[in-house]
Amino acid sequence: MLSRRLLRIKALKALYAHLKTEADSMMISEKSMMASVDKAYDLYFQMLALPAELVRYAERRQEIARQKMMPTFEDLHPNTKFVDNAVIRTLANSDSINDYLTARKLTWAAYPELIRSIYNQLLTRDYFIAYMNNEERSFQEDRQLVERIFTDELQECEALDTALEEMSILWSDDLSFILIMVMRTLSNLRASHAEIKVLPKFKSDDDRDFVRLLFEKTLLHFNDHMRYIEKFTRNWDVERIAFMDNLILATALTELTEFPSIPVKVTLDEFIEISKYYSSPGSSLFINGILDKMVASLTEEERIRKSGRGLVGHLSKE
Repeated sequence: MLSRRLLRIKALKALYAHLKTEADSMMISEKSMMASVDKAYDLYFQMLALPAELVRYAERRQEIARQKMMPTFEDLHPNTKFVDNAVIRTLANSDSINDYLTARKLTWAAYPELIRSIYNQLLTRDYFIAYMNNEERSFQEDRQLVERIFTDELQECEALDTALEEMSILWSDDLSFILIMVMRTLSNLRASHAEIKVLPKFKSDDDRDFVRLLFEKTLLHFNDHMRYIEKFTRNWDVERIAFMDNLILATALTELTEFPSIPVKVTLDEFIEISKYYSSPGSSLFINGILDKMVASLTEEERIRKSGRGLVGHLSKE
């Protein structure tokens, strides 16, 4: 399922776009945000389909080699361990994956050069060579190879990043979150299971409501939140405070006061971490300091009210 952090980021980006463009319709902006959430889930299936594309390319190469005028012994008797990988075969034959890909019109067909590049790079890797040279075969070994492909080849792949940006501008910054979902899916695979249990888009309806309400309530109370934040930034040069910093603070303020089931510490940790990647250098220290002051003030004003099992005090962990 999509993580709460990714949902917070989606809400922040939608708020930024709405406020910066001075959009008139909150409903339209929210609809665009939810479309971005849907596209992030599309990326999950897109990435699950990638190993099968690598196998199909490997099979085509082997077939071309067999058709040579003077094929070698290796051409006629290729090592088929990779193309027979049981985990990739399970992914390729999954009805749940294939039905989703078809319904959402997701494919790698337009990117043969990317598939070729990833496969050729794979051939040079020591772990892949060791896998191919090991005559023993097991489901666990097959799964470990696929996991290495995702972590070692796809986590930091410039060509893949470029291709994903071309496919959808909504996939910007989503890949690292989606790869966590892919790895979780792979870890749940068993040799005895013919079908893959794909992860749902949301952990529960609470997550769907969370991202909608976080966007709506931040936008509706944005001006009031900004006036409240200004009380704690009077000693700062207001013109030098990045808009994204203020937006992060406003969104965090919404979560602190409007979501009683989310512990304060979780909110602070999440938005401080998000600020490291989505605002100016040093913003995390600034945001950390302002949030601490805001929490103290909100607590004194009794505007932070947390409830739910396991929530004892505002520093309880989620």
